[in-house]
Amino acid sequence: MIVLKNVHEMKEFIKESKSKGKKIGFVPTMGFLHEGHLALVDRAKPENDLVVMSIFVNPLQFGPNEDFERYPRDEEHDYKLAKDTGVDVLFIPGVDDIYPKALSIHMTVKERVNVLCGKKREGHFDGVVTVLTKLFHIIEPDAAYFGLKDAQQVAVVEGLVEDFFFPIEIVRVPTVREREGLAKSSRNVYLSDQERIEAPVIYHSLTNAANSLCNNKGDIKSVLQELRQCIELNTSGIVEYVDAYTFPSLTLPKQIKGEILIAVAVQFKQARLIDNIIVDLG
Repeated sequence: MIVLKNVHEMKEFIKESKSKGKKIGFVPTMGFLHEGHLALVDRAKPENDLVVMSIFVNPLQFGPNEDFERYPRDEEHDYKLAKDTGVDVLFIPGVDDIYPKALSIHMTVKERVNVLCGKKREGHFDGVVTVLTKLFHIIEPDAAYFGLKDAQQVAVVEGLVEDFFFPIEIVRVPTVREREGLAKSSRNVYLSDQERIEAPVIYHSLTNAANSLCNNKGDIKSVLQELRQCIELNTSGIVEYVDAYTFPSLTLPKQIKGEILIAVAVQFKQARLIDNIIVDLG
């Protein structure tokens, strides 16, 4: 595995690889790798000649109450996991490499952000599209891989690529789950033993809601009510939201057809869990 740490080296490597006709798959991360990241690599490996993973903790994604300095980092751990999973190139730039001077142009996301978690993270997705625009230009991937665990981020990235005609395929990778269905997340370690038993109810409730929606396409309101009630009755968590939107546009569905995202957020004592399911109603 090759490790590159500055933009010039990365661009030179990409230029040489492109001249040889190499197809490049890209997995952007903020490090502190876990199985969700590795699933992206597993998907990218057979579909590309080279898999490039970036590790960059992007300061523009952090709001006033989110501590950039405290974000977990473990470069040695990340290096080992990336290498063992088959990453070909690990790109680890510093903040000064990605933002060498104050930005003269600021990107603002207008759609797909004022719902779900985005409602409480003002400016977060502006930072996401800014850094991805830079990384896409540096790495010039043929395909970029994103997990559906954060479906809102996938929707925003698809909008970015579509709006600005990036010649990149955005590949949606299914959420990695534990055996009982709980979405894998670094936050799961903060669940108590009892909460750990309760938490799989979230996914099972989502699955039931998806089945209900498929069988009764005209009554999404009652489906969401049943979903909320199931989580509230069977867990000690506080339901923050239970919503359904068209995907990837993230608008309220006027007609129950096409892809519909059903998403939830549940606050336990020390962990806030999000999960979702996408129903394709044709």
